[in-house]
Amino acid sequence: MNDTSKFPDPAYRDTVLEPLFDAAKAHYAGPVRAINRAHLVMLAEEGILPRDVAGKIARALAAIDAEIDLSTLRYTGEYEDYFFLVEAELKRRLGPDVAGALHTARSRNDMDHTVFKLVLREKTDALLAQMMGLALDLMATARRERDTLIVAYTHGQPAQPTTYGHYLAAMIEVFIRDGQRLCDAREVLDHCPMGAAAITTSGFPINRHRVAELLGFAEPLRNSYACIAGVDYITGLYSAMKLTFLHLGRVVQDMQFWSAFEVGQLYVPNSLVQISSIMPQKRNPVPIEHLRHLASMTVGRCDAVVNTMHNTPFTDMNDSEGEVQVAGYAAFDSATRVLTLLRALIPACSIRADRVAANMDAACVTVTELADTLVRGDGLSFRQAHEIAAKTAHDVIARNVPLAKGFDAFSLAFIAETGRKPSLDAAGFAVAVSAENFIAQRNRFGGPAPAALDEAFGQYEYELAESVEVNQLRLGRAATAVTALNAAFDALLVE
Repeated sequence: MNDTSKFPDPAYRDTVLEPLFDAAKAHYAGPVRAINRAHLVMLAEEGILPRDVAGKIARALAAIDAEIDLSTLRYTGEYEDYFFLVEAELKRRLGPDVAGALHTARSRNDMDHTVFKLVLREKTDALLAQMMGLALDLMATARRERDTLIVAYTHGQPAQPTTYGHYLAAMIEVFIRDGQRLCDAREVLDHCPMGAAAITTSGFPINRHRVAELLGFAEPLRNSYACIAGVDYITGLYSAMKLTFLHLGRVVQDMQFWSAFEVGQLYVPNSLVQISSIMPQKRNPVPIEHLRHLASMTVGRCDAVVNTMHNTPFTDMNDSEGEVQVAGYAAFDSATRVLTLLRALIPACSIRADRVAANMDAACVTVTELADTLVRGDGLSFRQAHEIAAKTAHDVIARNVPLAKGFDAFSLAFIAETGRKPSLDAAGFAVAVSAENFIAQRNRFGGPAPAALDEAFGQYEYELAESVEVNQLRLGRAATAVTALNAAFDALLVE
């Protein structure tokens, strides 16, 4: 049966081909241009194409770039996609034989994945730079707040005193590990698929390393089947992104809780507060809510990309290509908004010492150190000391007085438990249950005491400096590649 239907079908054109063409205009013209030039340079250098033929193609590519304004193009269905539009322009200018020579030893398969990696490299580098900026802001704020007391919560209840600097240091540690996971995913993006062709490389003596070098990759991706079928560069990247913003979202949730009226230990300045339209007494820290939902949106967008790869065949497939690639870019957009807003919010916020002190007094958060002090100073077992401390805490909470006013109850509990008087007097008891003493006693590796925190800050700064150096080397290689590609391509223009 003869099929005389016209291609493309309007539904296929409108729902698939036109959106893909628009995406190519928005995201892929530059990478396709770079790949065309790098591949052409390699073909000429390896003698696969005569240099005079390569020169004709180079001049035609340069003319197409100069004369065609992509922003004005509308999809008509005349060409299936942007790749074929460029190929058609080459044929119109050079004839089919010369124009077709550019596609020697390559396929849209290896081109597509190289294009996607080039775009993701740029977006990931920008994201890593923003993350580094946030990390440095966190470091500066943590140092500023090294000695600022806060109440730490477990299971939603006041637990122990620590410092805001210590809390932020915990955030920094996780953030550094998140950054390392993203850097590891970025390394996978640095292996070039070009030369894999459809899936098995080529019968032509191509130089895959040269193309990778000209495009700023560290090296080619070795296995040609994996170049086309292995989408782990996508799943690994978005998984690392997802974890970063999942973890940041947990900190944001703490900020929401801490800034609530009933807790009130975090003060959000007026520049980051909105007032109710009907209730004039309210200060709504709305940016925190936006941070929470933007972080969640980023997590969801990352999940959408990864889940699209689920149960797909281990081969070339559209599930990993244009539509899902563009969908993933939205995760970078919302991620950028989170990082930008966090960089404004965290340094601007402050801790309300009065609310911290009131909450500490109300919840007896230093009583753990009372038990520790009894073990060290009076030779009690921790279980005995815990019982005495518990009775003391129950008494002051019932009387609604600070723990520092619980010496009498403490003395009675101590005598009842041990049959003797405690070594602590009233003044010593007051010191033992103070928040400042609690922090000072925890001068252990990873603890909140000033010396321990200063040591941690030094380690974080060292790790961040290493990350900066790696990123600078990577950016330097990319800049060098651009220069080398332009020089090699310009040399063909005069052939």
